[in-house]
Amino acid sequence: MEPNCVQFLHNKTILVTGASGFLAKVFVEKILRVQPNVKKLYLLVRAPDKEAAMQRLRSEVIEKDLFKVLRNDLGVENLNKLVSEKVVPVPGDISVDDLGVGDSDLKQRMRKDIDVVVNVAATTNFDERYDVGLGINTFGALNVLNFAKSCVNPQLLLHVSTAYVCGEKSGLLMEKPFAMGETLNGNDKLDISTEMEVMRQKLKELRNQECSEEEITNSLKDLGMKRAKLHGWPNTYVFTKAMGEMLLGSHRESMPLVIIRPTMITSTLSEPFPGWIEGLRTIDSVIVAYGKGRLKCFLADPNSVFDLIPVDMVANAMIVAAAANASDSEAQKVYHVGSSCKNPVTFGQLHDFSARYFTKTPLVGRNGSPIVVSNGTIIPSMLWFSLYITLRYKLPLQLLWLINIIYPWRYGDKYKESDRKIKLVMRLVELYKPYVLFKGIFDDINSERLRVERGEGLFNFDPRCINWEDYMINTHIHGLVTHVLRK
Repeated sequence: MEPNCVQFLHNKTILVTGASGFLAKVFVEKILRVQPNVKKLYLLVRAPDKEAAMQRLRSEVIEKDLFKVLRNDLGVENLNKLVSEKVVPVPGDISVDDLGVGDSDLKQRMRKDIDVVVNVAATTNFDERYDVGLGINTFGALNVLNFAKSCVNPQLLLHVSTAYVCGEKSGLLMEKPFAMGETLNGNDKLDISTEMEVMRQKLKELRNQECSEEEITNSLKDLGMKRAKLHGWPNTYVFTKAMGEMLLGSHRESMPLVIIRPTMITSTLSEPFPGWIEGLRTIDSVIVAYGKGRLKCFLADPNSVFDLIPVDMVANAMIVAAAANASDSEAQKVYHVGSSCKNPVTFGQLHDFSARYFTKTPLVGRNGSPIVVSNGTIIPSMLWFSLYITLRYKLPLQLLWLINIIYPWRYGDKYKESDRKIKLVMRLVELYKPYVLFKGIFDDINSERLRVERGEGLFNFDPRCINWEDYMINTHIHGLVTHVLRK
């Protein structure tokens, strides 16, 4: 089974967008490690020229700890030789026509050589500026498709989306593509060109009013959230990703299309070694804040399933899905890559694992003393959470405000700082609420079929093999502390 995927990669030329991102670099490392006879990897990154692109790839991809297994196996000199032979840095931007590739010779060579296009580039900020979200997640996806269609012999476009394009639906969520113009709340049909026009008109209006860049940013963030909620999505990120999927499905013609919808991506389970991660991702912000003693209460249903999936499993699924669907002009497949259907873990369990880890291995505070953690208060509804915040923080803050009237020089700064923190907490809670109170389970019939047919050995992505207690305590949280907190 697995030689099929290794053989598929042999002599292939693959374009990867968003190549400096977390998932993309794991995907690239896997290909170079298992199939050094890949023909070429064109890696698109934002950079002014080819030299700057290569420098970015070296500093942000090749020189990372992620590549230490390859570095140890091959030696530094041979790894550099492999990279120079196989990796082609491409300065570009998917929000621009032709992916912003300015070098006409390079562009012509890419179109002649490329077999498979893998689009991982995205902006993942929940409340991104609407112009940025549309440019990258929606029309950027269409730009990537158009580039793939302009290639001489394209075999496949593989697009990485997110499982949470489903919005806040509950129950069993199927692996099905969006219809063009579909909404989640049954309101008027969604018109993507109208969304672009609404954004442009707003931007023009703001510039005519000579607003500051900060005012423009805040206004366009608000607009994105407003338009998302109008059509039934909880935030700009998942709304713009859903529209990107619609454009791909509508314009693909005979281009084989695979859409990978991962859930919450976490550190590596096993490859190239356990626990590698970069940056704080979704649940990780909560875990770290808890370990630092800064998070005393959580808005979450302890019985809610939190769908986590290790990044190496997502990369494996991408390779297997590409091998299974390449050159099939009928292919338009959606794959959920997650764990909630086959091996669910709850928020209550995750809190327990975090408490046990930081109790046994506490972080050290600025004063050099271990940070003592206690079981946090888990609050299962927004109503109760708001009441808790009011009683625990807002009422004492109001008292501080009254005292501040009498002694402004004494408590003014403290009042302002406390008020700022409460507003920040409530904003974050509003953004994360759709996920911490999520009631959906992601069906994975397509992914299961793929696993049975091809996804064994080198390309395992079966979530049933994850022991959540062992993974969270001994791999994931340890990886966070090691690679992100650098402790």
